[in-house]
Amino acid sequence: MTKVDVISGFLGAGKTTLIEKLIKDVFDGEKMVLVENEFGEIGIDGGFLKEAGIVVNEVNGGCICCTLQGDFQEALHKVCKEYNPDRIVIEPSGVGKLSDILAIVKSVEGLTLNSYSTVVDAKRCAIYHKNFREFFDDQISTAACVILSRTQMVSPEVLEKDTAIIHELNPEARIITTPWDELDGHVIFEAMEGSSDGFPEGLEEEHEHHHHEECECHHHHDHDHEECECHHHHDHDHEECECHHHHDEKHEHDKKRREEANKGLSEGNRIHLGEEEHDHEHHHHHHHHGHDADEVFDSVGIETINHYDESEIKTALEGLGENIVRAKGIVPDKNGGWLFFDYVPGDIDIRKGSPAYTGLITVIGEKVDVELLKELFGVH
Repeated sequence: MTKVDVISGFLGAGKTTLIEKLIKDVFDGEKMVLVENEFGEIGIDGGFLKEAGIVVNEVNGGCICCTLQGDFQEALHKVCKEYNPDRIVIEPSGVGKLSDILAIVKSVEGLTLNSYSTVVDAKRCAIYHKNFREFFDDQISTAACVILSRTQMVSPEVLEKDTAIIHELNPEARIITTPWDELDGHVIFEAMEGSSDGFPEGLEEEHEHHHHEECECHHHHDHDHEECECHHHHDHDHEECECHHHHDEKHEHDKKRREEANKGLSEGNRIHLGEEEHDHEHHHHHHHHGHDADEVFDSVGIETINHYDESEIKTALEGLGENIVRAKGIVPDKNGGWLFFDYVPGDIDIRKGSPAYTGLITVIGEKVDVELLKELFGVH
């Protein structure tokens, strides 16, 4: 049996940083595979983790819980078959629901759940709890262990408020509040493992209800498997149902948005918009379980051959609006080498990184202004 450790956390909470610490302190010498999921089309973190000798299987394009459920299951099967690892570490999208992710893990034979934790940014716990309850709160309420990041940057009063929110959502959760720099990775991992005792109760039943119950347009009636009106072929010219019209309209809308975003761009620059390249004919939203991430957040990916210096990146990130919850990228440095940057509201981190196949920038938020991004990052 392959051990599985799920490390979730909202956008920019510090999941990748924690995983890098665990790789260095705990997983060294193990045959380990990291399965990442990025919300949006452009995966950036994988390159840094590959440097540590870890096999990275990236699954991009949307949140694991709905739009990539099938792909994620397939990725786990493939990892088990091709690599037969001792351990799989899953880093879900920041807007993936942990409860859904665990249910998918449970559906794959040969895996045993070792731990399931959530990383929470101590500086932003209260505001994310207020603004993004559906995704943020699910991660906390489901986790066996909650690992607070950036606790050294907040006051005791803020930390007390954070722990109160977490205990309200999950009274049984073990909470790590000590700054990571003061802890060996083994101490963190022992707390993660010690909090976990198999899959949460009721997980299978909840998953069955939310993912196998199909929406009305796919429901089959019991009487002789007669299909409902949405799939019924009408006598008059086989008129298609409203469900298919919706898919066609959305596909055309996404195509026009993509064409508009890329209009006039020079060779080497390209804009990606969320899930634009997925097959909308086969994709539908699970409205019965709240919203999908792509109904709430926009994800804009930029491929660019532009070179930047640190001041230009800093200025661009400072120009992002309050609607942006996450930005990151790796781009060529005008002074040689490559720059990697991370942004969450109020914090900017720019450092040296390894080359990517081209410059990559990802921005996630609500109602993202693509034209503003093109202007801020000089993509013309």
